Amino acid sequence: MLYSNNSGSFPNDIGNVVASAYGDVNGDRIADYVYLTAVKTPDSNFLRDITLVIKDGRTGIKQNSKLPSDAGYSPRLFLGDFTGDRINDILVGINSGGSGGIMFYYVFSDVNNRLAMIFNYEDFNNKYQYKVNYLNYYKVSVQSLAEKTTYILDITYKGREYLSDIYTNEGILKAPIEGWVDPLSGLYPVDFDGNGVYELLGYQKIAGRYHADSLGYVQSILKFQNMKFELSSQYVAIFGSQE
Repeated sequence: MLYSNNSGSFPNDIGNVVASAYGDVNGDRIADYVYLTAVKTPDSNFLRDITLVIKDGRTGIKQNSKLPSDAGYSPRLFLGDFTGDRINDILVGINSGGSGGIMFYYVFSDVNNRLAMIFNYEDFNNKYQYKVNYLNYYKVSVQSLAEKTTYILDITYKGREYLSDIYTNEGILKAPIEGWVDPLSGLYPVDFDGNGVYELLGYQKIAGRYHADSLGYVQSILKFQNMKFELSSQYVAIFGSQE
């Protein structure tokens, strides 16, 4: 397991190294050099042409793969076993820089120097869609269309001023209100089973009337099985009230 946030800016034959980590990713038990290169924007932290590069620790041969979403801020790497083969996989995260805190995430496998993407944040976001609706009596429904499950949030903790704009004194909605669930804003490696194999813990913000009106987060645990990441369990976390 290795994690790297930033490694500075070092010239090389592809670009500037913006994140790096060492670890065996091809299975030959020799540490490889895994890094991200990018082109920096003058007078800005914005990066473009972000590319994954793997230098084989035994042969020195390089592989590189330009990321589908290859522009953003603060790219980072994590090396760890997600598939259960005891060989490090590569988790890449990039901050989109948008006001919603949206992130770009990829997971790669490079067993036997065969580089393959095994997780793409866009596939996840497209698959897991939600409906968010305010209900009478200070409740909000969050429905997962993919899983056909519904979560009911109690929003009385929002306080009288917030609720009085939305509800009558009897707790009835003054008008229909729909919220939404953001795309992934966080994806973290967690070994929930303690067996040395990492799962992915994803966070998606639940927004109410506007984006800053946060109601909580959808938390998804993804486990690699049947040759792909599948949803193992899903929860909704809400904020507590201060008394």
